[in-house]
Amino acid sequence: MQNNTSSLSGKVALITGAAQRMGAVIAEALHAEGLNLALHYRTSKQAAHALQEKLNAARADSVVLIQADLLDSAKVTHMVHDAIGAWGRLDVLINNASSFYPTPVGSVSDTQWDDIMGSNLRAPFFAAQAAARALGESSGCIINIVDIHADRPLKTYPVYSTAKAGLVMLTKALACELAPQVRVNAVAPGAILWPEALDQVTQQRIISRTLLKHQGQPGDIARAVLFLIRDAGYITGQVITVDGGRSINA
Repeated sequence: MQNNTSSLSGKVALITGAAQRMGAVIAEALHAEGLNLALHYRTSKQAAHALQEKLNAARADSVVLIQADLLDSAKVTHMVHDAIGAWGRLDVLINNASSFYPTPVGSVSDTQWDDIMGSNLRAPFFAAQAAARALGESSGCIINIVDIHADRPLKTYPVYSTAKAGLVMLTKALACELAPQVRVNAVAPGAILWPEALDQVTQQRIISRTLLKHQGQPGDIARAVLFLIRDAGYITGQVITVDGGRSINA
């Protein structure tokens, strides 16, 4: 249910990779708080239009869609400008889009490297660069979706783990560069959404190493994002880890 008295009502958020999975849950949570949304997608056109239709039915003319290939830096810049143009402002940039697949050493191609580094690290930088002025004018914020494997690498995923580690450093660097007008933070999910190819035995082994002994939900990430937007006015350059304690359990 939409909270019409929310302090976020009428503000604008751009979310990359917003058509499904984590991005869509974050979008619904922010929309319920009164934000207008620019939702980016690359190939998930049907899912993006379905989400837009659902949210606009709840609040008319509150969601626009922007299709872009984030591996093209010029298109990233155009995406941000289109988001700003939709309502004449931008308050929140959420870099959620991510390529994720195994890249065992010995088999990695230039194309795989460019794809994973491009979506997870280069695109967030160029999106932030394009959004910096508008976010400064609104005293806005950037939230990067990172990963607990930025700190503890995931075996057979060296390129992804490295890209997310870079995004953690980018979060801190942008917090320095864009202060004091713009806050920049990150959220690091743990066991929230499983990769499609992950078998149940591996899933249970991961959960067994999680202090809270259960899988998290996308809503846990959405609430952390909402906290950083709405309630964290004196927090910048930080990573909020949402993993049920897995990252501290050796």
